[in-house]
Amino acid sequence: MHLKESISYCPKCGKKEFIFDKKRFVCNSCNFDLYINASAAVAALILNDKNELLLSRRKFDPQKDTLDLPGGFVDIHEKGEDALKREIKEELNLKITEMNYFGSFPNTYTFRGNDYYTLDLAFICRVESFEPMQANDDVSAIEFIPLDKVNVDEIGLSSIKVIVGSYLAENLY
Repeated sequence: MHLKESISYCPKCGKKEFIFDKKRFVCNSCNFDLYINASAAVAALILNDKNELLLSRRKFDPQKDTLDLPGGFVDIHEKGEDALKREIKEELNLKITEMNYFGSFPNTYTFRGNDYYTLDLAFICRVESFEPMQANDDVSAIEFIPLDKVNVDEIGLSSIKVIVGSYLAENLY
């Protein structure tokens, strides 16, 4: 269920004249507008010297135990690039030294029965070293997979499948 299906009353005046009109809620009583915008998330495409893609295993739901790209949500007032550096440090104990924008991918992220619209920003990254790498935070394991062996069907989140599939299409053929 998305937020738009669970809000009935205007948060400003409390009246039940709060209507969703495809882009926003509008209160017919006090003219308050509430927009439902996408939350920003980031994902890192990291390869080692053998041209293997770093993929993590999700420690928690949604899609527990499936493959994923390292990354996560952007905090309020945080730049996407800073969020990615923070997430890679938290999840893998790695330091990003270079990142190049790969693309943006809209998604619906379901968490605890609620649907959230996200815009996933993907970056191709290099790291200082893989030596201090360890699975932390919401990552249960880390795997390096040769590009020609990556099976996108083992990736749990739909937008991450699209990101990896797009990257493979550009770099394998």
